[in-house]
Amino acid sequence: MISVLFFAKYREQLGTAKICIESSELAAENLTVAELKAHLSQRGDLWATVLNAENTLCAVNQDIADSACFIREGDEVAFYPPVTGG
Repeated sequence: MISVLFFAKYREQLGTAKICIESSELAAENLTVAELKAHLSQRGDLWATVLNAENTLCAVNQDIADSACFIREGDEVAFYPPVTGG
C-alpha cells in the first residue's frame, strides 16, 4: 500500500487529507511520482488540475522528490503547494 497525503489548499480542494492506494491498483511495480500523478489524475479534472499544477511540490518519505523518483510499496507520498514564510 502507498499512502498519499495532501496538504494546505490541496487538501481543501480535493476534500481529503490522505488516501491509500493498494499495489494491485497500480500498473507498475516500481512506480514514479509522474506515474502516480497520472494515475490519480484519472479521478477527474480537479485532481488533474491540482496534481499537474506547475508549482506542485512532492515528497516521498518526507524527502523532496521530483517526477522521476521511484515509489515503492509502503512509501508515503505527499503533495503540497509551495510555502512562503516571512
